[in-house]
Amino acid sequence: MLEPDPLWQLIRTEAQNAAEREPIMAAFFNAAILQHPSLAQALSANLAEQLGDTMLSEGVISTVIADALAQEPTILDAVRSDILACFERDPACQTHFMPMLYFKGFQALQLYRVAHWLWLQERKMLALFFQSKISAVFTVDIHPGARLGSGIMIDHATGVVIGETAIVGNNVSILHSVTLGGSGCASGSRHPTIGNGVLISAGAKILGNISVGDGVKVGAGSLVLESVPAHVTVAGVPARIIGTPVEDQPALEMDQHLSGS
Repeated sequence: MLEPDPLWQLIRTEAQNAAEREPIMAAFFNAAILQHPSLAQALSANLAEQLGDTMLSEGVISTVIADALAQEPTILDAVRSDILACFERDPACQTHFMPMLYFKGFQALQLYRVAHWLWLQERKMLALFFQSKISAVFTVDIHPGARLGSGIMIDHATGVVIGETAIVGNNVSILHSVTLGGSGCASGSRHPTIGNGVLISAGAKILGNISVGDGVKVGAGSLVLESVPAHVTVAGVPARIIGTPVEDQPALEMDQHLSGS
């Protein structure tokens, strides 16, 4: 017998309450959440609906996603952490089901997680198909070879680009138009490594095989070309250290002000 899933039960309760408040959407909430017995099945169905087309059907994509979630349980652990990250850090996220149904940053991130699993299984052509579709549907381009941790929030998400050899730690917040890009055309590691608890503000560009330490705050519109030590604030073009964040993990507070740093 399956263990009770408190988060899934909370999501179902929220969806039922939403359906009662807005009866015209009752069928939508039933199809998206209430008819499914588990978070994994609901997630598979909803994500597949976003990506399915005449080339690969919704049913085929749903099966691929379900296989990934079943064979690699850490993916679903990361999904749960990402849901909580959205709920706890984004004031616009008023229920735990909103990321799964409405937030393209969350949706793109979970599909990346499936693509990354495919990449590690040497199913690279299918992984790249997922990447291409994610980019077209969500305007978020995450290479399936990149390594992303859990508890990640990609807020608004439009224009986010993360390259093949990028590494992103846990509890990181990334805003729209952020690039974790490469430098040069040589093979090997050529993208940034981002530590835990980092806040990367809107429009920031972090380029090359450099590291950004734990607890760093990167100001909006900054261009980061050199490694950054832990627990500092950087801003500017090119970015320079301008202070120290008040927070130990700026990603959790989402305060993008630079004054007082």
